[in-house]
Amino acid sequence: MADAAERLRVLFLCTGNSCRSQMGEGWARALHAGSIDAYSAGTDPHGMNPLAIRAMREAGVDISTHSSKRVEALAGIAFDYVITVCDSAHEACPVFPGRTKVVHFGFEDPPRLARGATSEDEAMPHYRRVRDEIRAFVETMPETLKGR
Repeated sequence: MADAAERLRVLFLCTGNSCRSQMGEGWARALHAGSIDAYSAGTDPHGMNPLAIRAMREAGVDISTHSSKRVEALAGIAFDYVITVCDSAHEACPVFPGRTKVVHFGFEDPPRLARGATSEDEAMPHYRRVRDEIRAFVETMPETLKGR
């Protein structure tokens, strides 16, 4: 386990900070607790998505205690990387001071994918697929970010 000064500080940024960025933070905390300090925020947050919480819980990661917040709420944290996980956040990404690197790894929006679902159970496959795609990215994230 790296000490605090050696761990990467990573912010997952999305528009609503309700789903994809929360999943990214949850996976990073679960998979890389000793090497990454993970955070999430949004450019226009609008609360936690209960189906994202359910999808992560099914995979063994509890994000129910996370909160949806604006990026400004994390002012003062010197991030090594800001990972935009949606195109809108990438386009509206604020400027970060210092050596922060902003990189984009976009994922489809589960609420948009599930828009026509008639029940939560019908919507869940979309959340699970995106959850698993984010996990695959986060699993390889330290190596993927090197050299960026």
